[in-house]
Amino acid sequence: MPPPFDARTQLMNVARRLLLEGPPAPPAPPATTNPPRLTPAALESLRMSRSRERILANLDDMYREAFERAKATEDEAGMKALDFSYRREQLYFEILLDVRDALERR
Repeated sequence: MPPPFDARTQLMNVARRLLLEGPPAPPAPPATTNPPRLTPAALESLRMSRSRERILANLDDMYREAFERAKATEDEAGMKALDFSYRREQLYFEILLDVRDALERR
C-alpha cells in the first residue's frame, strides 16, 4: 500500500531541489526544419576549414592508391584513365578553391 500523501514533505522536497539545484533548465527551442542557406551573411561568418594544400594532398593520396592498384594488376587502360581523371579533378578543385579564396577575401 502506498504511503499517504504528505503535502508538507512534498513541499520541502521541492524547496530543497530548488535551493540546491537551482531552477529547472528552460525547455530547448524547437528544432527548425528549414535547411541552412548559403546567404552572403552566412558565407562571411563561416571560415573554410581545409587548406588548399590539404585538399590537393588528399586528392593526390586517393589517386595514388588507385594508380598503384592498377599498376599492380598491370591494367594499362585503368592507369591511363586514372591519370586523366586525376588531372581533370585537380583542375576542378583548383578552380573551386580559387572561387572559395575569392569569396573569403570579399
